[in-house]
Amino acid sequence: MNELMNALIRPRTIAVIGASPNRVTLGNVALDNLANYGFAGTVIPVHGEAKEIAGRAAVASIEALPDGVDTALASVPAAGVADVVRRLEKRGVKTAIVNTAGFTDAQDAELRQLVKTAKILMHGPNCMGLINLSDATPIYTGGITSRVRKGPVALIAQSGSAGISVINSSTCGFSKIVTIGSEYRVTGADYLGWFAGDDDTRVIGLVLESIPDADKFADAVDKVHAAGKSMVVLKVGRSATGARATLAHTGALIRNDDAFQGFAERQGIPVVGDYEELIATLEAFAVTRKRPAPGRLALMGISGGETALACDVCDEIGLPLAEFSDATGAALRTILPGTPGQNPVDIGQSVGRSAGAALAGLSAVMTAPEVGLGVVLQDMQASLPASSHRNYTAHLTTVAQLSREVGKPVVVISPTAEIMSEKLLACLDDTGTPALRGLWPGLVAVKSMLDWSARTPDARRLADRKLTPERVALAQEIGTHSGSLPSPLVGRLLASYGIPTVKSAVARSADEALSLATEIGYPMVVKVMSAQVPHRSDVGAVQLGIKDDAGLRAAVALIEKNVREKVPGAVIDGYEMQEQLIDCVQAMVGYQAAPPYGALTIVGTGGVMVELEADKALSLSPVTSAEAGAMLSSTRLGKLLDGYRNLIPRTDLAPLAGLVSNLSALAADFCDLVPECDLNPVLIAKGSGKVRVVDALFVAKSR
Repeated sequence: MNELMNALIRPRTIAVIGASPNRVTLGNVALDNLANYGFAGTVIPVHGEAKEIAGRAAVASIEALPDGVDTALASVPAAGVADVVRRLEKRGVKTAIVNTAGFTDAQDAELRQLVKTAKILMHGPNCMGLINLSDATPIYTGGITSRVRKGPVALIAQSGSAGISVINSSTCGFSKIVTIGSEYRVTGADYLGWFAGDDDTRVIGLVLESIPDADKFADAVDKVHAAGKSMVVLKVGRSATGARATLAHTGALIRNDDAFQGFAERQGIPVVGDYEELIATLEAFAVTRKRPAPGRLALMGISGGETALACDVCDEIGLPLAEFSDATGAALRTILPGTPGQNPVDIGQSVGRSAGAALAGLSAVMTAPEVGLGVVLQDMQASLPASSHRNYTAHLTTVAQLSREVGKPVVVISPTAEIMSEKLLACLDDTGTPALRGLWPGLVAVKSMLDWSARTPDARRLADRKLTPERVALAQEIGTHSGSLPSPLVGRLLASYGIPTVKSAVARSADEALSLATEIGYPMVVKVMSAQVPHRSDVGAVQLGIKDDAGLRAAVALIEKNVREKVPGAVIDGYEMQEQLIDCVQAMVGYQAAPPYGALTIVGTGGVMVELEADKALSLSPVTSAEAGAMLSSTRLGKLLDGYRNLIPRTDLAPLAGLVSNLSALAADFCDLVPECDLNPVLIAKGSGKVRVVDALFVAKSR
């Protein structure tokens, strides 16, 4: 694969299919780009009639191409793409870039199937190609801005327009710019892994709509991290709601983007929200060679208002500030009289300080062990008056000296998005100090730096899950069902993962219920069993607090009446009788399949108002008991169980955390077969934390 990727990104011989001798096509644009960049290899246009195109000798057909063609740019109508790819493969061309869009369903299916098994490696379709600035090789069907320059950043963009936006707005230099399009064969993960070994690339930015293979992407992220390089992702399409209705409450509590966010958090991938944040992060990573030390952020500036606003932004984006130690605070108060010795540091607040005090104060901050990275807030707008230029030049000269002397990154942020002064920027030349525009994007970039430096690889992969023989048998049985799984099968599935349930029995009639009552004991709960009634309380098919035989007979009759009236045609398979636990707190635990990331496990406050309460924490499956405990602690349910305001006795969270962990393992193993699950309610005994599942809904995939 690496040899083919080399041929694709660093070709020596390129065929161009779709250029014209008498009109401007996308193929002609690519030929012009190669000429303008002085591509040193061989370029061969393919045309059935023309002997020459754009001053280059053409061949009449794919079959007439010479041996050793590394890649072919195919800019042809959709109906002809599959045929062109087959012919290129037969001729021995190693790779192809297809920029065509607008396939019919049949054409799409044919091309996808073809490239799965073909020896030729296809990039695209529906892309603009790639620009290899390191080797002056633009295999690209769009105009290239004169602003773009060679540098250490590689950009992988699913959308060609996204690539255009970023390279036309960024001040950093690029090694490679890749528009990946529809990823029928070559994916963003393939490029990410390749860039991990590219000597010309230190920073990688990705603009993605989707990730086809989560395991493959995670492996590539590990390669980038191990290579000492940096990366950041802008994920688009985050606000889309679920594409299908779900039976489980869990589905109503999960957004499409939750799974990606969970994946990014687990893999330690910095994620930004828009182009400005992406550009700021790329520039920050590209300019500085220093990695943040263990510790948090220190904010420094000459304006109390700006530092206060920065604190507000930090709070909103989840960027914690360092808490200065007593020693750091005392040093600051001595060096900068009048300052409180706290984070943030307002140098302008200091009165009567001596010459060199600003540098000494900033140095005291940056050498503090609790600080991992420093941000200096400084207006640097080009429109500043001459007097401000003079004053700020002196201050930035101090910042430049600070940056040269300390081993931690120093980032300067100009609080607005206005173009920055070249004169002020020159103060930071050759210091490795990023100067970023805009308070919000600048601080997001800083958060990305800190997050990436603190990353720990996570070895969990979907492909590593293996079922025991018992669970293989369960999977085979589940495969014969569609919709809600029957209660006995659900019971065996839960038992296989050590998930405790309340005592229960199933009766087919009121008389049978009475004969089984002694096995359960009073008080009890009775519920209908029917595949057509997934949420039984909604139709009055659950009766609580049954204290004796008479009450049991009446409950069965009432449930039958309610189901007949509210769900006509529902098949009543029986009546489930359960022990009724008292003085408990209700939780909801569940999962939702979230391909390609596996499944999301959810936990929160349970009961009939679970969707209205929407108290939840989410994580990719599986989670450890410790991770489940952290999820719980972030919810209102967790705070209540921890004894909030003595509303209930402080309750042990470990049993519920264990249940969440066990269900998440089930989710990881079975989400392909059973994409939805609700355990609601899960009863938690106050104090001991003992847990029992009362109601379990597992929804098998439709056949």
